[in-house]
Amino acid sequence: MSTIVVLDNIRSAQNVGAIFRTSDGAGVEKIILAGYTPAPIDRFGRTQPAIAKTSLGATESVAWESCTNEELVDRLQTYRTQGYQLVAVEQGAGSVSLYDFIEPEQVVYIFGNEVDGVSPDILSIADTLLELPMRGMKESLNVSVTAGIVLYHTGK
Repeated sequence: MSTIVVLDNIRSAQNVGAIFRTSDGAGVEKIILAGYTPAPIDRFGRTQPAIAKTSLGATESVAWESCTNEELVDRLQTYRTQGYQLVAVEQGAGSVSLYDFIEPEQVVYIFGNEVDGVSPDILSIADTLLELPMRGMKESLNVSVTAGIVLYHTGK
């Protein structure tokens, strides 16, 4: 089992830190921070305090790398050629319920921006759209909560 997480233009450093911590617990191999997603270490070599606080050290135990939005498409295509299934966690036409999803041996889960979701260029190359069924009035959950549910539900 090999799991990679992509954070596509996540705005909140707290969400990034929480996803690092959850990814550590779920055994994620690597996190890719795409676009303007904040990194644990900024371009000047300084630690990002909000990520450090919410990750509780998981930035040291989970491999990570940053890339531009343009580079992300190429990286995802490379993972596909290596046998990974690209799964965008997003509601949309043809999306599969989390309850019906069977996790492949090699998977890249893509989590999108807190407001706009996964970028259209990434959605266009995803193998699967995976959604969490919502039973209340709200259409979605916080991205870090969603990541926790997906990573622990599918990794059984």
